[in-house]
Amino acid sequence: MKKINVITLGCSKNLIDSEVMMRQLQSDYTIVHDSDEASDIIIINTCGFINDAKEESIDTILRSVEAKKAGEIQKVFVTGCLSERYKKELQSEILNVDGFYGVNELPEVLNELEVDYKNELVGERLLTTPKHYAYLKISEGCDRSCSFCAIPLIRGKHTSKAMEDIVKETEFLASKGVKEIMLIAQDLTYYGIDIYQKRKIAELVQKISEVEGIEWIRLHYAYPAGFPEDLLDVMKNNLKVCNYLDIPLQHISDNMLKSMKRALGKQGTLKLVKKIREQLPGAAIRTTMIVGYPGETEDDFKQLMDFVLASKFERLGVFQYSPEEGTTAFTLKDDVPVKVKQDRADRLMELQQNISFTLNKAKEGKVLKTIIDKKEGDYYIGRTEFDSPEVDQEVLIKTENNDLTIGDFYDVKISKAEFYDVYGEVI
Repeated sequence: MKKINVITLGCSKNLIDSEVMMRQLQSDYTIVHDSDEASDIIIINTCGFINDAKEESIDTILRSVEAKKAGEIQKVFVTGCLSERYKKELQSEILNVDGFYGVNELPEVLNELEVDYKNELVGERLLTTPKHYAYLKISEGCDRSCSFCAIPLIRGKHTSKAMEDIVKETEFLASKGVKEIMLIAQDLTYYGIDIYQKRKIAELVQKISEVEGIEWIRLHYAYPAGFPEDLLDVMKNNLKVCNYLDIPLQHISDNMLKSMKRALGKQGTLKLVKKIREQLPGAAIRTTMIVGYPGETEDDFKQLMDFVLASKFERLGVFQYSPEEGTTAFTLKDDVPVKVKQDRADRLMELQQNISFTLNKAKEGKVLKTIIDKKEGDYYIGRTEFDSPEVDQEVLIKTENNDLTIGDFYDVKISKAEFYDVYGEVI
């Protein structure tokens, strides 16, 4: 059979789309993912979210086209967010690509490759993650109107997946050996409103937890406005739900939040963070902030620094604002200089680095349940319930005198803390 190399760029939502496509192709082609192996066909699942991601996608397409010109591969296909958003421009500017497809055009991709769409495979994927964890998308699109975000333009309106279909997919993942599920959506806490007329994320999490074999459930991308309090109850009382919440807050200044069209202002945000801390003491909050948004003053940024210092978020990422065509913010003057954006990002991350180190030092001597993800050199690499794969901290355990199994859980005593990782010993 001919070999297809599927290259995935961007977020975990894109990764799931690739895994679904690969499962559909599996019976007709030899499939590899992000591979350096010689292949007959390359399919690039692109990201079109921010400038750096767009550039990476375009560079990957151009390299593949050059490989085709050199006779190293036969065909190149492009799908995903960048292709959805800029299909006409890409078609006119990048020649020798055999087809550009949007995010919802999987049947068209399969048809081009002379593969029938198999309804019996709905809910199945060819996993690319280590076999003990997987991402699970519970909805598509977003109904929010955040001024800086192009996702609704690319992915459309919020559409929840039926609860029974999500449970069935969870059962499939568990049958493949998956122990940890990362629930993802553009707006996790909005789940169910479109098809059940109420927020049903808490009920969904409870049902997923009942699937045999699933030991950890992790929640990503919860929108702060309208946060369902019953979800906090499930997180508190269900031992399978990790004490971890990914909730992008973006800023704290009322000026910025209003211009960003966030539905929750400063006082509402402070109240929500306080409520999470009170109901889930010891939980890890992961959030993201945007610096350099149009009109951001030094006072706005100072409020953000003060907020991060006071909140002591366990995990924090910082994005420098970049204008996105078609968004509301694109009409605003991008008036914060590049050097100022970089300086603010650096200052915020330096502050977070010190917070992270202090929080990590407090873990020394504690015993934490740890899942082993991989083995690298002289160390096993693991994570606690407070950390998600790829983006968060790791637990490093020396391989010497240890014979650990990838994907298994161990009790690990933390012996040494660094800024973003910790070292431990199995007990």
